[in-house]
Amino acid sequence: MKKSIVKGLLLLAAVSMLASCAVIREGEVGVKRKFGKFDDRPYTQGLRVFNPFTSTIIKVPVRTENLEVALNIPSKEGLNIQSEVSILYNVIPREVPKLLRNIGPDYERNVILPVFRSAVSDVTARFFAKDMHTSERGTIEIAIRDQMRKLLDGKGIEIEAVLLKSIVLPRNLARAIEEVLEAEQQAQRMQFVLLQEKQEADRKRIQAEGVRDAQNIISQGLDPLLLQFKSIEAFLELAKSPNTKIIITDGGLPIPAMLKLDDDAPSSGGGRNVSTTRNN
Repeated sequence: MKKSIVKGLLLLAAVSMLASCAVIREGEVGVKRKFGKFDDRPYTQGLRVFNPFTSTIIKVPVRTENLEVALNIPSKEGLNIQSEVSILYNVIPREVPKLLRNIGPDYERNVILPVFRSAVSDVTARFFAKDMHTSERGTIEIAIRDQMRKLLDGKGIEIEAVLLKSIVLPRNLARAIEEVLEAEQQAQRMQFVLLQEKQEADRKRIQAEGVRDAQNIISQGLDPLLLQFKSIEAFLELAKSPNTKIIITDGGLPIPAMLKLDDDAPSSGGGRNVSTTRNN
């Protein structure tokens, strides 16, 4: 009988000890509430002991939380667009007592969601539905985040980012946007082709101008004296050859012509001056 009583007392003491301890893990803080009043100093990670009959410890996560919301958002045209949104936020550790005191532990439902719905409706109503599928999507996300930060300022909640994960447009509108995007891509492709053709035309024009300039330079440099000098040089070189040559000239520049003659073939003259040279 005594042994049973002792065991019961030990069990009761163990249960009381366990009930008077709280373990604060990494990524969360604890706030003691004694007789319904929150302490101003939050507890960080570790083992915390308290009187279970007068106090309790409420633990609040302070790591980054992902709150996913599915809702219909309005556009500038007045359309309702189905969307899934992720709200990344965290609770500021030093502000946890104030947050619990003013808002309570259910701050997601009481504050974050109402503020988000108000901000997203206000921001997306300034944009067209097609903007949510283009680069304006990032602008919309930043605008929603900034407006939520403004509304939650001083409440101990920091909004890190707002992400529009999926946008489901009405079928007819989605098809119209796709057709517009295809037309824009086709126009850009045509501009690229035209640019290539223009570059090719410029290349050919520059090439033709180069040939023309080269011909002009050559024609300007070939004056009569130079041509006569070059002809005489060519004549002298031909005269050194052992073959039979006939030099035909009209009294101006000599024009050498290589003819194959027999040794006994007579030479004849006409209206031109003909000179025959034979080297043995």
